[in-house]
Amino acid sequence: QVQFVESGGGLAQPGGSLRLSCAASGFNFALYRMNWYRQAPGKEREMVASISTLGSQTEYADSVKGRFTISRDNAKNTVYLEMNNLKPEDTALYICAARNTYWGQGTQVTVSS
Repeated sequence: QVQFVESGGGLAQPGGSLRLSCAASGFNFALYRMNWYRQAPGKEREMVASISTLGSQTEYADSVKGRFTISRDNAKNTVYLEMNNLKPEDTALYICAARNTYWGQGTQVTVSS
């Protein structure tokens, strides 16, 4: 069955960095565009970043452009989200998704001093 193991979340100070990982199994990872979403309490789910199957094309929400970087390693069936210069408004549950077909459970990111 499809499984995701998301990791790397936690508490960071404003201006700090975190690197999220999402290891997938149970489907042909290399054939799926991968997306990172985030869900903050009381807010709608927002797509943060997206990466094409070979990693050649990426897209970012305006709110994270220049601070976040999405990447993938198809040999490891893993997608990453490098987050730099974190802000308190980045606090949310971060969820990886395969072409919005398969969804992970999420990893919590909290940015606070």
